[in-house]
Amino acid sequence: MRAQITSLFGLNVYTDVGTYIGKVSDLVLNATDRKISGLAVSDINREVFEVPTKGVIIPYRWVITTGDIVIIRDVVKKFSPPKETEDK
Repeated sequence: MRAQITSLFGLNVYTDVGTYIGKVSDLVLNATDRKISGLAVSDINREVFEVPTKGVIIPYRWVITTGDIVIIRDVVKKFSPPKETEDK
């Protein structure tokens, strides 16, 4: 995946099953390897991430593709709180 770094700013981030995650606000760069190591995502979907911060860092290895949007692997299950079940 080769793209201009500036082309990623402001893109919406979705999972591969269509869940909205947020918007790319910044990048985490590894200067030694000259590679992107993460996406700083703001305006996050609070139904997915229950964190007290304004955003999260998504590892770049989760990115499947970029274009008009960024598509990442479906990681929602990892961060969603467990659903409560009623005892019957």
